[in-house]
Amino acid sequence: MDIKLAEISQEINSLPEEAQILLLDFIQLLKKRYLQPENHHQEKTIYEKFDEIGLIGCCSVDENLSTTYKEALSNTLPNKYDHS
Repeated sequence: MDIKLAEISQEINSLPEEAQILLLDFIQLLKKRYLQPENHHQEKTIYEKFDEIGLIGCCSVDENLSTTYKEALSNTLPNKYDHS
């Protein structure tokens, strides 16, 4: 395909400003889709997302907390809310 940038530029300049803005938005969308590095095509895991924003390692808990949370709550909540 023989793309002539001068012709494209002339066509863009003949559009109303609103259409030019829409065209820029479309170009940004195309860049996101086609210019991403190969390793960004795969969705990041939740761990990778949390690590990226600094939430991994921000607190210390029992490594089995996802399965022992009820026991942990029953042991800690009475101390927290003991108003005697």
